[in-house]
Amino acid sequence: MPRIQQLNSHVVNKIAAGEVIERPASVVKELLENSVDALASRIEVDVAEGGSELIRIVDDGEGIHPEDLLLAVTSHATSKIRSAEDLFSVHTLGFRGEALASIAEVSRFRLRSRTADASEAWELEVNGGVASTPRACGGPVGTLIEVSQLFANTPVRRKFLKTVSTEVGHITEQFTRIALANPRLHMVLRHNQRVIHELPATERLLERLELIYGPEVTQSLIPVESELDGIRVWGFVAHPNQSKSTAKGQCLFLNGRWVTDRSLQHALLEAYRGLLMVGRYPVTFLFLEMPADQVDVNVHPTKAEVRFRDSQKLYRQMLSTVRSKFLSLGLNLDTSLRLGDEPSSASPADRLPPMSAIRQLSFSPASTNWSGDRAPFRPYPALPTPTPLPPLPVGEGRGEGALSGATHPHANPLPEGDGTRQPQSANAPSSGRAIQIHDSYLVVETDEGMTVIDQHALHERIMYEHLRERVLAGRVESQRMLLPEPVELSAVEAGLVVEQRETLAQLGLSVDEFGGNTVLVTSVPVMLSKASIVQLVRDIAERLATPGQNVTRRDLLDELLHMMSCKAAIKAGDRLTPEEIDSLLAQRHLIQDAHHCPHGRPTALTMSRLELDRQFGRLG
Repeated sequence: MPRIQQLNSHVVNKIAAGEVIERPASVVKELLENSVDALASRIEVDVAEGGSELIRIVDDGEGIHPEDLLLAVTSHATSKIRSAEDLFSVHTLGFRGEALASIAEVSRFRLRSRTADASEAWELEVNGGVASTPRACGGPVGTLIEVSQLFANTPVRRKFLKTVSTEVGHITEQFTRIALANPRLHMVLRHNQRVIHELPATERLLERLELIYGPEVTQSLIPVESELDGIRVWGFVAHPNQSKSTAKGQCLFLNGRWVTDRSLQHALLEAYRGLLMVGRYPVTFLFLEMPADQVDVNVHPTKAEVRFRDSQKLYRQMLSTVRSKFLSLGLNLDTSLRLGDEPSSASPADRLPPMSAIRQLSFSPASTNWSGDRAPFRPYPALPTPTPLPPLPVGEGRGEGALSGATHPHANPLPEGDGTRQPQSANAPSSGRAIQIHDSYLVVETDEGMTVIDQHALHERIMYEHLRERVLAGRVESQRMLLPEPVELSAVEAGLVVEQRETLAQLGLSVDEFGGNTVLVTSVPVMLSKASIVQLVRDIAERLATPGQNVTRRDLLDELLHMMSCKAAIKAGDRLTPEEIDSLLAQRHLIQDAHHCPHGRPTALTMSRLELDRQFGRLG
């Protein structure tokens, strides 16, 4: 039996790097947090080849004392805490002293820094965990950190990196999180010497949100704010027409730190109950400010998850804040959406409290003095009005809405063969008599009794099998757009869409990289010409960016087929003409599985004549 022995510092640092440094974006996050803690007012980030070749971050912060350079790259060496008790009252973004040591262990690392009272800068180089002797050099006040050849000495980790566009997307996501939490910072992000974001310092959060997410999102934002027992909740929630198919649109910041919390995400869903379709998630930018001793941030290696002392109280405050705002604006939380009167001016949430030293943060609302002019509040956009639907020919979809769904056990996956299908019989109407009720269901008389059909579920199944057969045969008809359609996405989503463009091309959807967070749609499937292409691409991007999405190309193709067939199908609430009803019922007998939609829900419920007679007491 092997004896227990203590691991050397290099192995310890590599283990720590495995927990903290997952990809280049992790490096950017840790270094940006250090710059914020150093009270920088300007931060520039330069990245090459998705961060695998180079990450350089320059700030004008306090700098590092020359005698502390070697300690800075030593594990668990930090200036931010002194004792175990300090872990329960953390006022900075970083505090463990692991990041620089972990990064230096798996890269070629260069650190140059100068404090305000020093006449020269000092530089330190570390190659795979082996540090050189610090030397004097020229340089401005602040710190420059350069990380090159990331994971060069851990090739297995380097093999797991994704494409350049995907890694740039993750880097941009980390960059924008820091930028949103610190609007007074002037921040620049460049990739391969091309500017992705240049964000001037501002006193108004809305200005920064508009630079990052564009006017379409910011014009729909509703300011919210509340304070209870020293805990302040403020920020913006989007009008329900800006919902997403995943929870990635929910940005939550705690004392300037981006965090995730399932309880608070659930509170937001409850606040939007009755305003969103099932499977849709709100877009929010919310900030929590509370005393540091009311939360434990030392519960996750990346500090993304936290533990609140009284999570139920915070849940109720979050729910009440958002829900009360909706009620005050006339948004009916129980039945439908309607817009209230436009507020005359912006909430104080649009203006930031005065800058204070990060180590002396005070979250007392009484001490918060806002300054600056009140900005006019932009009106909320009106909800889209349903347009009249054209006739429904065989094999063509229509409608604008969409519901995203995942693969279900009842759904037929893409077969390995040629996709040849065997029609499956179904109960046919004896006299062709069928009526539509509630603009959602078709009631059909059959020889055995009656059948109630969900029009959306049935048509979705028809469109799925129709499109699947064409994909397998390699003959999906696409239509080139006269003017390419630009679609704004998040940085991560844009990278993933570009990465999967060959798969999308199999579905007749062609996308090109346009720059920044924008992709261009150049051709669309003919069967989806009536659908909202912008919303389709956004739903596809959100699905690709869902955490844990690690499926094969064939699985991904099949899931996209589900989504596109749902987009193309008629919707619940669509009024059908008698000819459209007949067309839909006729196609029911030409598909393999007329009993389930691609997501596994039943398409029809059948009641026999015997059951009808029994229910009405006609059996004696």
